[in-house]
Amino acid sequence: MLKEIFDELLAKVLPAAQTVYGDRLVSVVVYGSVARRTMRHDSDVDLLIVARDLPRGRLNRVQEFEAVEDAVAEDLRGAASRGITTMLSPILKTPEEVIAGSPLFLDMVEDARVLYDRNGFFAQQLARLHNRLAELGAKRIWKGNAWYWDLKPDYRHGEVFEL
Repeated sequence: MLKEIFDELLAKVLPAAQTVYGDRLVSVVVYGSVARRTMRHDSDVDLLIVARDLPRGRLNRVQEFEAVEDAVAEDLRGAASRGITTMLSPILKTPEEVIAGSPLFLDMVEDARVLYDRNGFFAQQLARLHNRLAELGAKRIWKGNAWYWDLKPDYRHGEVFEL
């Protein structure tokens, strides 16, 4: 039942994002526990929204995203009435910022669920990162309920490498 409630919410988030961002929307990606299907009743819905021409500054971007939250507010209340105390937790980036890269994408390379991806933009970025990690011999190491990356197991002191 837990997974179904989160799936119902995601089914509302995508059209809300498409309405708010219109033709500027490039990708909508779920990551974290909801993407891995290991969510709990209080898990946030971690979202990456990629859109062109986002406002400058985090607060301005979040303010624009509030229209998505408003569109799904009733669904969030409905989930709460069923014991799911979740909230949307967005990261908002332009395509140029995605191309520049982010350590955040390490959390997505194996577990992301792409809900929308115009022309496969984000899937290509994840594939590029996945291939680079493979070249480096990188390994995701689980420790309890968390993990860390050993990005270059054969690293030598002073060596410089890029992802």
